[in-house]
Amino acid sequence: MTYAHGPRSPLGAQYLQDLAQRRTDPAELVRHVASDELVTVAYKGRFLASPVFLSTEERRTVAADLLRTHQMLTSLPDRLFGGDVGAMAKQVGMTDSQRQVVQRAARAGTPLMALARSDLYRGAAGFKLLELNITSPLGGFENAGINRAMLRHPALASFVERHGLRYADTFEGIVKTLYAECAAHMDRGRRPVVALADWPESFTSYEPRLKVMAALFDTLGIDAIPCHVGQISERGNRLEVRGRPIDVIYRFFLVEEIAGPADAVLVEPLLRAFEEGRVGMFSRLDAELYGNKGALAMLSDDRNRAAFSAEELACIDRFLPWTRHVRATATDPAGQRTDLLDHAVAHRQDLILKPTLLHGGSGIVPGWTTSPDDWRRHVTTAMDGPYVLQERIRPVPESFPADTGTGTQQLFLNWGVFLADPKAVGGDGYNGCLVRGSTDPEVGVVSMSGGARVACSFHEPAPTTAI
Repeated sequence: MTYAHGPRSPLGAQYLQDLAQRRTDPAELVRHVASDELVTVAYKGRFLASPVFLSTEERRTVAADLLRTHQMLTSLPDRLFGGDVGAMAKQVGMTDSQRQVVQRAARAGTPLMALARSDLYRGAAGFKLLELNITSPLGGFENAGINRAMLRHPALASFVERHGLRYADTFEGIVKTLYAECAAHMDRGRRPVVALADWPESFTSYEPRLKVMAALFDTLGIDAIPCHVGQISERGNRLEVRGRPIDVIYRFFLVEEIAGPADAVLVEPLLRAFEEGRVGMFSRLDAELYGNKGALAMLSDDRNRAAFSAEELACIDRFLPWTRHVRATATDPAGQRTDLLDHAVAHRQDLILKPTLLHGGSGIVPGWTTSPDDWRRHVTTAMDGPYVLQERIRPVPESFPADTGTGTQQLFLNWGVFLADPKAVGGDGYNGCLVRGSTDPEVGVVSMSGGARVACSFHEPAPTTAI
C-alpha cells in the first residue's frame, strides 16, 4: 500500500496536515489525557500526540488474520499431538506443575472464547505478527479512555466527525467475552462478584491498575475485588475474598508463575472449584499454552504444513515471520534444512532470540544489539531449551507530530490490536488497538519498559451497501 506523505495512512497524513494548518501545539493534544486518572495510572503521562488510523480494509484484514491464527493455535493439540494437551505443553517448555494445570483446565469442558492482544509490526510487506497474547491479563484494557480524553480536543473531534471515524471500547469487548465464557456464573439476577486475582509477588505493584479495572467494572454493573491468589479462601462450597462469595475469578496471574509444587498448591483450591463448576474462571488456565511463543513456532515450522488448509497456509505465509524452536537443525526461510546455530550466527543482524514462556520483553535478545561472540553464546545456551529464534521485522517509520513546534517526528510502532470472540461482540472480532511508539530505529522490542509512549486508534466504518 502506498501512503501519502511518507509511511503513514492517508487519514494519518490528512490529520497531520490539519494540525499544521491549525498550528496546534502538540502538548494540547495530550493535556486532557494526562489529566485522566484512570488512564495515567497505567501510562504515567507517556502519550503520543496523535492517534493512529486504520482503514476499513486494514481493520478487516488484520482481524480476519488474527481470528484465523487464534483458531489454528487453539487447535494445535488436536492437529499435532493427537489431542494431548500435556504433550504440547511439554514441547513448549512448561514445567511438570504447569503441564498438570493446563491439562486439568483444558478438560473442564467450558468453551475457550477468543480473547487476545497481538504484537504487530507494520513492515514493508504489511503487518507481521510477532506474538499473540492469548490470556485474560491483557495490558491496555483501558485504552478507550485515551480515545475519549483526546476527543475533548477540538482538532481531533472535528477530524473524527468529518470522516465518520469510530473506535472500539476494548474493555466493553472483554466484559462481553467474560459474560459469554462464564455465562453460568454471571447471569444470576444480581450484580455478579468477580475477583481480580493477581499473583502475590506482583500484586503490590499491580494493585493500582486492578483498582482502575474495578472502577470500570462498576460502571457495567459488576462488583470487582482486586486481590491476589493467596487472599482467596474456601468456605463451604464457595470461594470468597474478604468474606464475600465470588462468582468468577478474573485471572491476572500467569501460568508461568506456577513454577513448582508450592505454587501449584497455592492455586489448587481455585482450580478445583473451577473443575467442579463452583466458580467461573476467565480465562481458562490453558489459554496461555496457545499464546506461547513456541506455539507460533509450530505454525511456522515447515514440517507441520500438512496439518493446515490452503487458506490457513496463506495466512501463515503472509502474517507470521519465520520462527523456529532453538534446536540443532531446522529449515531456513527458503525451506532448506540447515544447522540452526550456523544459520543464527550468519544472520545475527536479522534474528531475535525469545524465551517461550516469559512476557513483557523479559529474556529477549535481539541479535543486532549484541556482539558476534555474545550472540553465539546466547544461542548455544538456549539450544534445546524453551526458546525460539524469530526473523527480525523492521517496522516502517511513521510520521507523528513533533513533541514541540509544528514539525513531525518518525516513530516505530508496535500495534497492539485486540481480538474478542465474534460470538460475544459481533462483527469480525476487532476489539480496538493500543499503539506503542519508539524513536529508536534499532529498537529490539517496542515496549513501555523500553521507553515507548502510547497512542489510541480510530478506524473507518464499514461501507454501507446501497439498496
